[in-house]
Amino acid sequence: MILEQFYLACLAHASYIIIDERTHSAVVVDPQRDVGQYLDAATRHGATITHVFLTHFHADFLAGHLELRERVGARLVLGAKAAAEYDFHPMADGDSLELGDVRLSVLETPGHTPESISILVFDLLKSTDAPEAVLTGDTLFIGDVGRPDLMASVGVTADELAGWLYDSLHEKLLKLPDATIVYPAHGAGSMCGKNLSSETFSTIGEQRAHNYALQPMSKAEFKAVVTADQPTVPAYFGYDAELNKKERNTLEANLERVLRPVTLEQVLTHQNAGVCVLDVRSAAAFAAGHLAGCLNIGLGGKFATWAGTVIPPGTKILLIAAPGTEQEAAMRLGRIGFDDVLGYLADGAEAFAARPELVAATRRVTPAVIAERLAAGNGPVVVDVRGPGEWDAGHIASSLNVPLPELAQRTDEIPRGREVALICKSGYRSSLATSLLMEKGFTDLRDIQGGMDAWSAGALPTVVPAATAGSSSPA
Repeated sequence: MILEQFYLACLAHASYIIIDERTHSAVVVDPQRDVGQYLDAATRHGATITHVFLTHFHADFLAGHLELRERVGARLVLGAKAAAEYDFHPMADGDSLELGDVRLSVLETPGHTPESISILVFDLLKSTDAPEAVLTGDTLFIGDVGRPDLMASVGVTADELAGWLYDSLHEKLLKLPDATIVYPAHGAGSMCGKNLSSETFSTIGEQRAHNYALQPMSKAEFKAVVTADQPTVPAYFGYDAELNKKERNTLEANLERVLRPVTLEQVLTHQNAGVCVLDVRSAAAFAAGHLAGCLNIGLGGKFATWAGTVIPPGTKILLIAAPGTEQEAAMRLGRIGFDDVLGYLADGAEAFAARPELVAATRRVTPAVIAERLAAGNGPVVVDVRGPGEWDAGHIASSLNVPLPELAQRTDEIPRGREVALICKSGYRSSLATSLLMEKGFTDLRDIQGGMDAWSAGALPTVVPAATAGSSSPA
């Protein structure tokens, strides 16, 4: 048996291929939408992908099950409680698929979503009774469990889902042998939980001992613990969860449609009509000069997640990119189902370099300059766009915490008659926030270079609440 994990860091997403070496049959679990790596792996091992499993309808990315169906004719497999527009084979608790010396057995593990399943992986040459591994989807993570509030609008409450999750963990997964390897669908940085480890696999025994959500507690205590302090749900999550149930175009077909150059005049016409012009260059390149009124989300960070957070699903988008990166930008938007791309600006920023009346620049300042001005009493209003946990781990005195996912709805809390400086962890989110506020009509803005990382590296004054002193800031 070959079991290979693929980890997509920008979405903190893990997917898998399982190959039976005797029959050369392969199964892919929870694939991302750009499926080339699975096809390459199958070719490398002389295998044919026969089935694709989804452990549930993912909310944070658009899965590549339809892409693999179209490319290799793979049969789609979902939990028995799933309902989808496309044809699939439903598998209930205890149902198995055998591929030569490999057996895949389903455990129905609702809680993160109603239809969630986990997949027991048996290497039959080693044991017919003890699974080698379990693919837990978003039911059990390394260091955490799936949040039960994401799908609470589909006819069940978060409280009901949390109760199901408790039962799935205690009646199914925690009854597995301690040596069973745990392979989840997400890692650190995913919004599908609040305490995910940077490790991408573990064992049932290690999780039983160290996972906070698996410690002895009543169901009521568990519900309270797992529903508390969850991160803000990005706006696109519900959109993607529904889209994963539907027939739709493949990523390949959509990229052929959207990857076309557009003139500057066409971009301006579309922008005036309300199309989102998205500049995907770095914060430094954007700051030096950009088309006025556009949004900046750099390809160098969690591009798709932040695009889905601040751009409403279904929005028409035009790209401004460094030449040669247009396909990457469209593909990464496609990973979350943002297919309404109208094209990209031909020649990138060069197209408006000679049109100064169209160009705006972002004023960037160093942490040291801001600290000096604050100490002198003539500093700007500092708006920290990090999350509450990051804020609690240490922040600038007198700064205002408005997490980036909430910024567009809370602009009335930011004074328009004063200079405003934006800060995040590294400078990535603050550039996005600055562009968003510029679009909202704010004019006297500064972007603090390097964010709180640079602020801390300069040993500048930081407030750390007593309750969180000693805790570390998350990435």
